Amino acid sequence: MREWISDIAFADPWYFLLLLVIPLYLFLRKKWLRRTRVPFMISTGAGVHTGTWRTRFIWIPEALRMLAIASAVIALARPQTGFSNRNVTTEGIDIVMALDISSSMYAIDFQPNRITAAKEAAKEFIDNRPNDRIGLVVFAGETFTQCPITLDHLLLKTLVDDADNWQLEDGTAMGDGLFMAVNRLADTTQLNTKVVILLTDGVRTAGEFSPLDAANAAAQLNIRVYTIGVGSKSNAPIPVVDKNGRNIYDLDPRISFDEESLQQIADITGGQYFRATSKEKLKEVYREIDSIEKQKVEVSVTRRYDERFHIFALIAIIALMFELLLRFTIFKSLN
Repeated sequence: MREWISDIAFADPWYFLLLLVIPLYLFLRKKWLRRTRVPFMISTGAGVHTGTWRTRFIWIPEALRMLAIASAVIALARPQTGFSNRNVTTEGIDIVMALDISSSMYAIDFQPNRITAAKEAAKEFIDNRPNDRIGLVVFAGETFTQCPITLDHLLLKTLVDDADNWQLEDGTAMGDGLFMAVNRLADTTQLNTKVVILLTDGVRTAGEFSPLDAANAAAQLNIRVYTIGVGSKSNAPIPVVDKNGRNIYDLDPRISFDEESLQQIADITGGQYFRATSKEKLKEVYREIDSIEKQKVEVSVTRRYDERFHIFALIAIIALMFELLLRFTIFKSLN
């Protein structure tokens, strides 16, 4: 109750002019009573009472009538809570993050590992883009849309945390991952600016499409691709399972880095290539992309109003009923 009263608004505030009826009514009633009633003197001697409990409370019916009128006027003014439709100018674009979740992303040259550092940086980036629609595509040997483009950033961050390489066959289908991200943006029409952020630590080892073919498709759709190469060195330790089923760390010779392809993808699409050699550097990369991609757009913000006139209409009806009940029963002889 207290919460919506503090945020109340009125759809038809001009009805408050009807409240002027109350002082006008009181003035006219007082003037009428002076004309119709003749004052007289009575003795205040012993045994003569000048008033009863009914005369002391004769003002109650009048007060109930005023309450009924005031409540009815408030109900007519239609008190509401919530927000109206409005257009606001803000910054917002469509973004799809394409995240490599292959086994090499679990290398521990980042703390605690590359994939965790990438997720933390991505979530910080999401928090800094409240007006953007953002989606997430993950890829290893296969690709998967982890989260469609959405403004529900709380859900998106939860799905970022849930992304793991057990979902997909191992490998690095970089081209397929980029192609799926491009397709997710090709289906959107709300905003003109569309961006893919491609993060990987390896070279293409799987997939149907080459990274450059996917980049050309992005360029044809005016989608910029920012590429991020993650890793401080090759042959970094990654967790593996030995023949006895134990988790150990090993130097995996498959961990390599294709900076040339990432640079070409960025050049073809009008984006930029970044190299992240540490967790802190990765966060700096996301902050730089955040500062580059700012666009003023006009968006419609729609919030529904909740009508609150019912309680005031109910008060008016109850007050009027009690006023009539008292006036024609207890106080009838005093009218």
